[in-house]
Parts: sequence; structure tokens; C-alpha cells
Amino acid sequence: MITNKQEKENQNTNQKTNATMPQSELNKADNQDLSTALPRAALDEIPECKADAVSITGLVKKRGRIAGYQLSDNRIVSREEGVSLAKAGEIKGVGIAHKKSTEYLKSIPDDSENNNLSALPTVKTDKTF
Repeated sequence: MITNKQEKENQNTNQKTNATMPQSELNKADNQDLSTALPRAALDEIPECKADAVSITGLVKKRGRIAGYQLSDNRIVSREEGVSLAKAGEIKGVGIAHKKSTEYLKSIPDDSENNNLSALPTVKTDKTF
């Protein structure tokens, strides 16, 4: 239970913190928190990446759906392999989500849409997934 004294101390601490940060910065921080909180909550897992983790540079599609990923080391992996690699911390910038029983990768939400998976080019491959 928070006492009145603790509540006043918390308010004083918040006021001191807020006083040192311009209002525009406070609004920006609040908006960033709100704009990424919900999308982050939709991810089942955000793995910690290894130092030498690769990134996704392209999408392999089959009938309009993502079937695989092209990685920055030029490997092409299936969607399932991509999920396994990401869980092992070998792919950076992605989290794991699911739809029904199918797991897939999603970009970790941030303020940029340029690094979203949906912004990546579709690549052609002879591999069948």
C-alpha cells in the first residue's frame, strides 16, 4: 500500500525528472512508448541477438505469402528455418509471432518503417519451400 508520504515523494521525483526534460521531448517519449508498446505486445518473443547476427534483406514469397527469407550473408532460408535462427539469436531486428499454429518473423517495432519486413524486396529463388 502506498502511503501519502510515498505518493508525495513519487510526485516530487516525477516533477524533478519532468522539469529537466523539455515538454516536446516528454511528448515525443510518450508517443514513442505508445507507438511501439502495442506492436511489441503482439510479439511472442524478442530474442537477444548474437554479436555476429545477420539481418533479413529480402523475402521469398510463394503465392503472395512469405515462404522464406534472404539473409545478409546471401543465404536463403525457409520461414521455419528463419524462425529457428531468430530464436537462436542469429537474426537481428526481428521478433517471433504466431498465427494459429504457424510461427513467423516480424520486425521489432521502432520509429522507422524503412526497416520493416514489408518494406523489403521480394527475391526469386530456385529453392522450393
